Amino acid sequence: MHLYIAEKPSLGRAIAAALPGPYQKGQGWIRCGKGDDAATVSWCIGHLLEPAEPARYNPAWKKWRQEHLPMFPEQWQVMPKDSVRQQLKVLESLIRQAETIVHAGDPDREGQLLVDEVLRYFGAKAPVQRILINDLTPAAVAKAVQTPKDNREFRRLSHSALARQRADWLYGINLTRFYTLTYQQQGEQGVYSVGRVQTPVLGLVVERDNTIANFDPRPFFRIEARFTAQEEEADQTPFTARWLPDEQFRDHLDEENRLLDRATAEQIAADTNGRPGTIVESRFRDRPEPPPLPLSLSVLQIEAGRLFRMGAKEVLDTAQNLYERHQLITYPRSDCRYLPEGHYGQREQVVRAIARVAPNLADACSAADLERRTAAWNDKRVDAHHAIIPTSRPAPNGKLTPAEEKIYDLISRHYLMQFAADAVHREGRLTVRVAEHKFRATETAILTPGWKALELKLREGRSDPQKAPLPRLERGEPVLCDDCSIAERKTQPPQHFTDATLLSAMTNIARFVSDPELRKTLRETDGLGTEATRAAIIDTLFKREYLYRDSRHIRATDKGKALISALPESVSKPDRTAVWEATLESIRRGEGDPRAFLDTLKQEVRDFINRPQGDRVADEPGDAQPGQVHCPKCRAPMTERDGKFGRFHACTRYPDCTGTRPIEDTAPADGTGQKPIPCPHCFSPLVRRKGKKGWFWGCSNFPACRQTLDDEDGKPAIRLRKST
Repeated sequence: MHLYIAEKPSLGRAIAAALPGPYQKGQGWIRCGKGDDAATVSWCIGHLLEPAEPARYNPAWKKWRQEHLPMFPEQWQVMPKDSVRQQLKVLESLIRQAETIVHAGDPDREGQLLVDEVLRYFGAKAPVQRILINDLTPAAVAKAVQTPKDNREFRRLSHSALARQRADWLYGINLTRFYTLTYQQQGEQGVYSVGRVQTPVLGLVVERDNTIANFDPRPFFRIEARFTAQEEEADQTPFTARWLPDEQFRDHLDEENRLLDRATAEQIAADTNGRPGTIVESRFRDRPEPPPLPLSLSVLQIEAGRLFRMGAKEVLDTAQNLYERHQLITYPRSDCRYLPEGHYGQREQVVRAIARVAPNLADACSAADLERRTAAWNDKRVDAHHAIIPTSRPAPNGKLTPAEEKIYDLISRHYLMQFAADAVHREGRLTVRVAEHKFRATETAILTPGWKALELKLREGRSDPQKAPLPRLERGEPVLCDDCSIAERKTQPPQHFTDATLLSAMTNIARFVSDPELRKTLRETDGLGTEATRAAIIDTLFKREYLYRDSRHIRATDKGKALISALPESVSKPDRTAVWEATLESIRRGEGDPRAFLDTLKQEVRDFINRPQGDRVADEPGDAQPGQVHCPKCRAPMTERDGKFGRFHACTRYPDCTGTRPIEDTAPADGTGQKPIPCPHCFSPLVRRKGKKGWFWGCSNFPACRQTLDDEDGKPAIRLRKST
């Protein structure tokens, strides 16, 4: 038997339709053809297997206990997902009967893994082929079915996905338990979830919220001068130019080259007003702008968020419906914006289909120059999947919802732009020198709209007032400053994130990294998360009550802010996580070693959880001092300060952290006469007590913290005390 295994039922039905009949349908399968050519098509329903829970490895791990951390499985296991056990049984039976198997998972690393893991789980012996389907239209599916490849060619893709899955388990489960238990010892309730991608995303939002909350607006001064040409035969049209910051005024400029000193601004205006000047630069040109490339999922989500205020998950779900149910667009979970060169031959059918499905674009379809070929068609830039474009299907499978109409329209416009003329911008620039000061005037206008006629505009967006064209003056021509004015402005804080800007931040994460070398590396990666997971990550942060919506803005809850303030920077910043994505990509290319990647991650988890007692600080360098008191909020070292109620311990990270502790007696009456030693988990002072089995050490924060340690010669032992 020839067995096809698709990622989902809709793809399975599309494959069956591309195979010869007759057809026989069963529970979870479709049999096609008869005799020696018969084939059976079945499917997964997403992941049928999931990583085993900790208790599967060790029954003691079922309880959340500090002494069990870190948890590293010796042999990795997966287990059936309860909701899809029936389909897993169907596949088990079919795999055992199959003589050849065709892997038809989605063309990405998760699609590769979810079928591979089923084959591995059942120990499939039959040879396995691989087909890649980006487009559910019958012609595209039939072509893919006729051109299978050896599944072994894609094993590195599977290795990358498996490394990602195991990294998520190691990092997420260990750190979630560690920080949840730490907070519970401080009297907090609930689970404090930590993830290798979700936590840095939360960190971006918290940092933005804090920046806005602590923003101190500062005045700055903008200097503008009005000039007129002096020579009679020259164009006498007045023009306004803005002062250009100069290095000699560096002491009065901020990091964005804004002038902060009024006295300096007034002096510049006085030096310029009524004085003659000279054109030192004259530049005018007509600049062609080619159309933007077709859409990837992230760009689609960003544009739909900006134009329609649709959430990232809503955009993904809508696009998935257009792909699976209506078969109107190609595979939506794509990170690519290029098209195979072979797709160029389908342009006429696709354009005709757009005119049928979206009648409002019929005129644009008629005007399309189908002889035009942009840079979008490039086989070298296409990997497992290509840009999202409309298919040649001329009608949806039922009526489209308003959201589906918007997303289809947006995807179609970017496809039609490939057959529209370049937009032409008329640009001009004049630079004037007056005494030691320079002023610049610019002119920008659209001479020929070209593809921009297809561009959607924000309804509420205010268009800039049309500027008068600059006079066509030549370099060296004299001008006179008729007037010079000063406008006082105030610096503005950044805006809170929206769905569109948060997705953009995740996609272009290098902007938020300070290290120049790391930033350079991250520009080559896909940022935080993947095209397929970014929407789910944001949605998860809402479900876990880390984020909330304030109108169209996304803001962090108090719970989210508390978690980020307690975490080491290396956990809450994007640097490490984005590098992991780059490592996973190197594994996919065969350049990275998944075992080495996981070994490195295990050591990082150990460093977070198993630091020496009293040294569990927020990634601070240096060795902790014996008896060092640590902050209850962020675990950084504390220092003594004077307050109105006497001396107290204050966090050394103040004002970023406001944690405090009372100063305990330096010689507790526990029979040791030594200074307090901090609890290894909540950093309250340990107290020596006598129990039924003799002396032991317990946390002074009992019952909020129940940590105990054995006693060794009047000192707490490094190892944790076994519970009795």
